Amino acid sequence: MNHDEKALIKEAQRGNILAFESLVKNYDRHVLQLAYNMVNNAQDAEDIYQEVLVRVYKNLHRFEFKSEFSTWLYRIVVNYCINFNKKRRRLKAYSIDKEFQNGDENWEKTVRSEEQNPEEYFLNVELSREIETALQQLSPKQKTVFILRHYHGHKLKKIAGIIKCSEGTVKNYLFRATQKMQRQLKEYSSI
Repeated sequence: MNHDEKALIKEAQRGNILAFESLVKNYDRHVLQLAYNMVNNAQDAEDIYQEVLVRVYKNLHRFEFKSEFSTWLYRIVVNYCINFNKKRRRLKAYSIDKEFQNGDENWEKTVRSEEQNPEEYFLNVELSREIETALQQLSPKQKTVFILRHYHGHKLKKIAGIIKCSEGTVKNYLFRATQKMQRQLKEYSSI
């Protein structure tokens, strides 16, 4: 954590709204993207983003500079998303048509360029859906570690700090998640 970020946190802890806004501005896209990756729904991700920011603001006085601010922030996002997914699974009404269940094609839609042939485009769309389906089969911890590592590029040490476990445990979650993903996507390995 650099000196400027530390100063912003201390000012925000004293109640300075502008300092809090500046601090959050550095992470807002990452928080929103992480929330989306965890819940796979743009509207829910935006709601989670708002709720997390409120929680961070209310609990910023508890931040003790024992870890990076980003580690603390991502831990809040991950925990909120895990709880959100648990609640959603309990309340979920199963739809016959999966397309209406997600309803999120516009969030990270694969853009078809003029150079890309139609077959390649549709294979990419299909593969994206299969990857998302495979991700949903992972345990919450495996999914979290896989997303933080492969979608957000965090190092194992930082992931361990975010989910509060050892690096060895993170490696185990990542290994098991990768194995499950490979089994689920086996038919696509030759493409």
